[in-house]
Amino acid sequence: MVTNIQDKVNIWLNSSIDEASKTAIRSLSEEDLNEAFYKDLEFGTGGLRGIMGVGSNRINKYTIGMTTQGLANYLIKAFPNEVIKVAIAHDSRNNSRYFAETTAAVFSANGIYVYLFESLRPTPELSFAIRELGCQSGVVLTASHNPKEYNGYKAYWDDGAQVIAPHDKNIIAEVQAIAGIEAVKFEKDDSKIELIGAELDEKYLSAIKELTLAPEAIKNQKDLKIVFSPIHGTGITLVPEILKRKGFENVFVVEEQAEPNGNFPTVIYPNPEEQEAMTLALIKAKELDADLVMATDPDADRVGMAAKNDQGEFELLNGNQAASLLVYYLLRKWKENGKLNGNQMIIKTIVTTDLLTRIAEKFEVDCPETLTGFKYIAALIKQEEGKKEFIGGGEESYGYMISDFVRDKDAIASCAMLAEMCAWAKDQGMSVFDLLKQIYVENGFYLEALVSMTKKGMKGADEIRQMMVDMREKTPDTIAGCKVIKTMDYQSLIEKDMISSAERAIDQPKSNVLQFYLEDGSKISARPSGTEPKIKFYISVNTPLTSAVHFNETKQFLETRIETIKKSLHL
Repeated sequence: MVTNIQDKVNIWLNSSIDEASKTAIRSLSEEDLNEAFYKDLEFGTGGLRGIMGVGSNRINKYTIGMTTQGLANYLIKAFPNEVIKVAIAHDSRNNSRYFAETTAAVFSANGIYVYLFESLRPTPELSFAIRELGCQSGVVLTASHNPKEYNGYKAYWDDGAQVIAPHDKNIIAEVQAIAGIEAVKFEKDDSKIELIGAELDEKYLSAIKELTLAPEAIKNQKDLKIVFSPIHGTGITLVPEILKRKGFENVFVVEEQAEPNGNFPTVIYPNPEEQEAMTLALIKAKELDADLVMATDPDADRVGMAAKNDQGEFELLNGNQAASLLVYYLLRKWKENGKLNGNQMIIKTIVTTDLLTRIAEKFEVDCPETLTGFKYIAALIKQEEGKKEFIGGGEESYGYMISDFVRDKDAIASCAMLAEMCAWAKDQGMSVFDLLKQIYVENGFYLEALVSMTKKGMKGADEIRQMMVDMREKTPDTIAGCKVIKTMDYQSLIEKDMISSAERAIDQPKSNVLQFYLEDGSKISARPSGTEPKIKFYISVNTPLTSAVHFNETKQFLETRIETIKKSLHL
């Protein structure tokens, strides 16, 4: 075993952790000890996330406690002479309530006032609660769409957004400055913990309902058949209710997945991006001949959707397609309702389809880009407050945000708006796929593919690092027979014109992302995940679509192009 790992193990064994944890550490094999102690969990794009278990690289009472103590110390420094308040929520994962109560205890022991949700709630409602209750920070205990063995800790700032630089680094510095587990104040102060729930639900749902843009279309299509699955998560608490309040009377919940359950018994992976996780919802939709299928992940910040294609078969839409439908609908209705005045914006991430940019251009609305992660979208919204009004936006990984009262991806508001979009399209005599084709005809047919390569553990992390190094050192002249005309390296923050060799600075925070732009308009992005042991390759291709009747042949052409790019990159 590496010496510094053994030193960490000994520190834990000689600390004041409970005997059950010490016994668990002693029972680990050398390989498992290495994985559990070779590093400390750090904030990524989604905060603190890892496998539950004992060790510094695992999610447990003590890593949660030390992170909370560090956050508490930083809050006290950042807001001197203020009454500091935080909000805490959690999802349906195993131990999430326990970790939420642990977090509340540590904050209260440090003199910080805590608003703790009485039971599980969606992540976006936590973001809403922070601003509504005037909190300086907030925490949600969740590992989003990761497998059941994971849990996590998302930390938020006073604007309702996840922490970004310098706060994230400063919090980590405070955590690292803690001498040991003994420095964590675990003894809770009940006088500083207040349970919240129904009142916040009411305010949050009312804010979402006010976003309605086509009440007449909903009234005309109130019998729209909607199938919804929370995939054993928090979506069950508010999605059926907001759909009912919007006026939809034909909502069918997938009963087998309605019960919150951290073991996610009906799925392998509780992620609406995975077709397997949508299987039961699709079966029910076929039985009912539904118009729309939606499913949310365990903490209800992501939503997947499906609708009938031209053959009458249910087809899953990817995150880029759903984002395009949402943005097109929002901008069209804002324009029809006389709400566009040149001071609005849509926001997308650098790996999300450029179709959003084309749509925004058609409506003469700005569409700036950010790094992956809604914390960057939220930061841009904050930066532009008073100058630009945020309409909506999102990222390809099934995360969307509408309006700015929530500063994180919001599956509750997105489900409400997707259902409204579907009702509006039907009221216009169109299916969801008809509308998507119309968008392609007007703006170009953009098709994207994602290749995720999982590389677990310490060895996997090294492999991912080396892959990025190799791509930077050996930039290809061509990919799939097409000339590389530009690269964007967000680590060095340099954009390079491969034809003229001219370089210019990229105005973004540093991030380990590399992009290749090809002569035919294709774009390939490589990005190690900030929350999972994966490296992701995003491939985007496009071509004009002259008419909806040419949809299938054009799609086949683009799919072939994607496969050629994959083969060229050995993906």
